[in-house]
Parts: sequence; structure tokens; C-alpha cells
Amino acid sequence: MKNEDTRKRLYTLASVLIGVIIQTVIVFFVWQGYYNSTSVIRKIFVFRGHYFIMFIYGIVLYLFNKGNGSLKIGYLKIVDLIFSQLISNICANLVFYLELCLLAYGFPSPIRLLQAMVVQNIFNIIWVILITKGYQRTFPPHQVLLLFGKDSVKEFLPKLEQRGDKFTVCEAIKIDAVKVKGNPELCEAIKEKMTHYNTVMFWDLPTIMRNEFLKFAYGKGIRIYVMPKISDIILTGSEQMHFFDSPLLLTRSNPLTFEERCMKRLMDIVCSLLLLILTSPIMLLAAVAIKLYDGGKVLYKQVRCTRDQKEFYIYKFRSMVEDAEKDGVARLATKQDSRVTPIGKFIRATRIDELPQLFNIFMGDMSFVGPRPERPEIIQKYSKEIPEFAYRTKVKAGLTGYAQIFGKYNTNPYDKLKLDLYYIEHYSFRMDIRLIIQTIKIVFVPESTEGIKEGNVTAGRNKQEKKKNT
Repeated sequence: MKNEDTRKRLYTLASVLIGVIIQTVIVFFVWQGYYNSTSVIRKIFVFRGHYFIMFIYGIVLYLFNKGNGSLKIGYLKIVDLIFSQLISNICANLVFYLELCLLAYGFPSPIRLLQAMVVQNIFNIIWVILITKGYQRTFPPHQVLLLFGKDSVKEFLPKLEQRGDKFTVCEAIKIDAVKVKGNPELCEAIKEKMTHYNTVMFWDLPTIMRNEFLKFAYGKGIRIYVMPKISDIILTGSEQMHFFDSPLLLTRSNPLTFEERCMKRLMDIVCSLLLLILTSPIMLLAAVAIKLYDGGKVLYKQVRCTRDQKEFYIYKFRSMVEDAEKDGVARLATKQDSRVTPIGKFIRATRIDELPQLFNIFMGDMSFVGPRPERPEIIQKYSKEIPEFAYRTKVKAGLTGYAQIFGKYNTNPYDKLKLDLYYIEHYSFRMDIRLIIQTIKIVFVPESTEGIKEGNVTAGRNKQEKKKNT
């Protein structure tokens, strides 16, 4: 297992470094053939200086690749890797252009650099496809032993099947904590079976058995994937303290510090104001289209909850027929929802319907990044089965967020909660920037806007989860 991990790491590093070198060479030709012709730059850089500035460009490009997930070959899908490469190129070339401005004491034409970036991205598409296919051929899917504790695994298996390039579930065993714990022979038999696989996956496993099997697999050097519980996610964001001669974990009930809240608010004000100006033509066209379609209201407001369950009115472009909930019952959108108008389908798919929320962000009701603002009725409904659902309101609600990017509209509430808690417990300004950049991608991913299936509008977890975590 260790040798395979080393080979994978070397393959990934070699693939990324070769890609970075080739992209740097492309920019080098533009530098030498065009930008270096200016007198200011020619006087400053001679001989090895040209290679040094390209070396700096390569380092910057590599760092952006690392930060945007371009090193996760075999983990991310091809389309995600290509998108990560695109964002890395844009960022690296923007930094390079700023260097050019400083060196030229002006603003040289960016046309040649943009042309080089087009060539880079064409190369990236071909290169990502080649190295991903090569990775899949060189490193076959993990042979997985799946240990699970509930029938909810039926919802999880289709997700595993979608990643057949990464996992092959060879055997699945349901664990009854009482029976296994009271039967040492059965417990040892399961451990023995684990040694025949290079990977084990614990899905919703009872805590008492998970700990025992986890330690056994760890001691045997077996790769382990674990479906975390709420308490696990909270602990991952803990701070390690050393007051005594034993490690101590500190978890604060208020995840964001005062400085982080100030920085987050400053970014919200500046970015929302800028985007309101830039997107005003789009919002005007959307408003006219909605009005011309049925003559109804362009905007609608709805009560939602933000930090500490404080209620506020959220503003969105109307995508449904008027009086879509005239019976007063709160309902989430479903697939093929008849209430959604043709104009509404388009603005929902392209996220245009969300643009008026920039006013909510500017006014301080919301942030750019945070958990999705839910309606009070929805929170009450989910909290009956998932009391921890209210933990999402420890920070301001967001226009985009961890659950919106890594989940889907129809992801069950319990999984959305875990995604939002991961963001809350691992918050950083850098993470906010990364999530904002990744939000661009989901506009082009249709499944991220899917409605929930009919009959699946209630929470997907039962009350035993509460007992299990306490």
C-alpha cells in the first residue's frame, strides 16, 4: 500500500510539473517575442534574468495549481481538473501581467498574453485527459470492503458506482453492534476478512464497532474511508492545546473570530457593490423578460433565517408562477416542478434568479459564502429529526457555500448539514476565495440545480442518529 501511494504521488507530481513546464515555455515565447521588445524591460533583464522571471512564473503557476486542486489527479473528475487548470492559468497570468505593468511603467497590451492563455488551455484539456486516462490504467480502482450499519447505504451505493474509476465494492457487510460485540468469533472473522482487501469503508457504522475496526485497519496499514458523524466534523476543526502532558482539543462554540468576521464583512461590502454594478444589465434583462412573460411581479421576497436564526427577507427574481404556495404550505422545488415558468427554468439554471441577493449581502443580512438560508418552517421540520440542523446558523447564511458546491440541490438535509459544518469548523478567508471561484463551475453543472425527488421532501435521517451521537 505504501509503495502504491508513493507511485501515485510521483505520477501526480511528474504530470503536474511537466504540464507547468510546457505552459511556462508557451509564455516564455510570448515574453521573448513580444513583451521583451520594450526598451524598459530589455534594459532590466539580460541573459539569465529572462529565465529567472520564467522560473518565478512557473512557481506561481504551480502554487495556484496546488491551491485549486489540480494535483488531485485520479480524485477529481476530468471536467473538474480542467476547470481547476483554467482558474490556475487565469490567476497566474494575471499576476504575470501585473509584473509586466510594473516593469514597463505602464499598461502593455494583454492581447498576446491572452493568446498564449488560449494555447495553454487547449494544451491543458488534452493533457488532463491523457494523464487521467493514464492514471486509471496504471492504478486500478480500490477493491473495497464496505462495512455499514444501516439500510441507508442503499442511497450511498449508487454514488460509489458513479466513481467506478476509483472504487469497486467487492463485498458489503451489515454490522449489528449488539450481535458483533457479543460474538467475539464473529468480530474476529470480520477483522480477518478486512486483511484480504486493500481498502475498507465504514458507512454509518455504530460508534462502538467503528472504533474497534478503525484501530485494527490502521494497525494493518489498510486504506480507510469513514463516513463522519456530526461530532467527528466538529472535532476536526478543533485547536490542539498543550496545557498538560496529554493533548487537549479545544472547540469554540463561536467558530469565527472577531477579526475573521470583520474581514468577511469587508469583502462582502466591496464585492457585492462591484457585482451590483457589473450585473445590472443582466438583472435589467431578466426583469423585463419576467414581466413580459406573465405580467406578474418581477421580484419576490421570502422570510429566511441567517446567523442565530435571525429572520430576514431574501430577494430573488421570481422563477415560479405567482401564488406558487397560496395554500401557505412551504414546499421545496421538485424535478419537473409545474410551478416553474419557462423563464424561471433558465434563470434558475444560470443562477440569475439569485442576483438580487447581492442587495441582501450589501445590507448585511447574508454573506457571499455560508450555509444556504432556509425558511423557518423548513428548519423546524428538519430539526424534529435532526436536532443538530440548527448548528448551520452559527454563521451568516450565504449566497454560495460548501454544501451548494460539493452537494446538490437534492442532497439530503443530513449530508448538507455535515458539509456546512465542515465549512464552519474550517473557516478561513482563503477558503472563502476558493469557494467563490468554484462557484463559477457549478453554473455549468446541471445536476447541481436539480430539484428533490417527489416524496423525498422530508429529512433523510431517523431519530436513532440522535441517540447514537449522544
